[in-house]
Amino acid sequence: MPTHLTAGDIEEFGREMDAIRNEVMDSRGERDRRYILNIIRLQRSMALLGRIVLFLSLIVSPYGHLAIGGWLAFGLAVLLGAGLLGVAKIIENMEIGHNVMHAQWDWMRDPNIQSNTWEWDNVCPSDQWKHSHNVVHHTWTNVFGKDPDIGYGVLRVSEEQKWHPKFLLNPLINLILMFYFQWGVAVHDVELDKVLEGKKRLSDARPMLKRIWWKAQRQLLKDYVLWPLLGVALTVPVTVAMGLPVLSVAWSAFWTVVVGNLIANGIRNVWSNMIIFCGHFPEGVQHFTQAEVAGETRAHWYIRQLLGSANIGGGKVFHILSGNLSHQIEHHLFPDLPSNRYPEIAPRVQALATRYGLPYNTGSFRRQFGTTTGKIWRLAVPA
Repeated sequence: MPTHLTAGDIEEFGREMDAIRNEVMDSRGERDRRYILNIIRLQRSMALLGRIVLFLSLIVSPYGHLAIGGWLAFGLAVLLGAGLLGVAKIIENMEIGHNVMHAQWDWMRDPNIQSNTWEWDNVCPSDQWKHSHNVVHHTWTNVFGKDPDIGYGVLRVSEEQKWHPKFLLNPLINLILMFYFQWGVAVHDVELDKVLEGKKRLSDARPMLKRIWWKAQRQLLKDYVLWPLLGVALTVPVTVAMGLPVLSVAWSAFWTVVVGNLIANGIRNVWSNMIIFCGHFPEGVQHFTQAEVAGETRAHWYIRQLLGSANIGGGKVFHILSGNLSHQIEHHLFPDLPSNRYPEIAPRVQALATRYGLPYNTGSFRRQFGTTTGKIWRLAVPA
């Protein structure tokens, strides 16, 4: 915690932060409602378009025996469809699902956009995510022994973490986690690292694992069975009418959609991982001991959120694709404010931090991702 501020300075800082929050809370209205409704329409339209392109790619598939296109045209069509679907999944997870589950839009009283009923397009059950993220992480941000998001139990991301030979795998684990990020999110609250270390019984984790498997089955069935079968159903009548080999075309249709969905999920996983890591682990982000936060007031909590987070510079589209977690500082300070307001209050928060002599960690995507990756590699070995 900063030593140059008096107790009075810290409490005044907290009052000024409260004033920013209350001002936004009191001004929520129609423009915010239009924003989230437009984002939801955009996301669903993009997801639909992506799936349509995936289905239409079968027209130029060499497996379809139509001889209209070729491998290049087919590959580009699949990548386009998967890319659109991947961006749609990013928006659903980042700007919609994550923020809806933070109760940012509960004030609208729209029964379809409520934190207690929203189930996102992710293998992690939403109720489990709300506990591990909203309750644990946002309460104990960057506090050793309290916040499991410090390295997620598998990575060393701070010099204060005691080195262990397992951290030699830091770079490899980071790469694996990047591509399978939704699965890492799903098992995060289970604390498998504690189960493996004998600090937690497997029987205690079993109910949560059953819940994860329930949600994962739904996601796997949707992405890798039902949507591919729909692709088959749409192509079979055409192949019959044209006298083409039905089984060959159906097989091609099924696996084209499977691969498209696999790519889309991979795009979402990699992007989500990069954005979240850039908000939590770049150089300059601070960590705290439990002794340091003992008896902290709301004002102290604000300072901890400021010191334990980092922003990423970018334009409007970038901010939307990041779920406005490119304003991670503002999100940690005010997790229940509508995400579209973070860009508006960021300059005020930065000016307030400067006035009180507090660091405001912001930088380009290249800088934040580069220092995050460099730290993960550097901390793989003993200091």
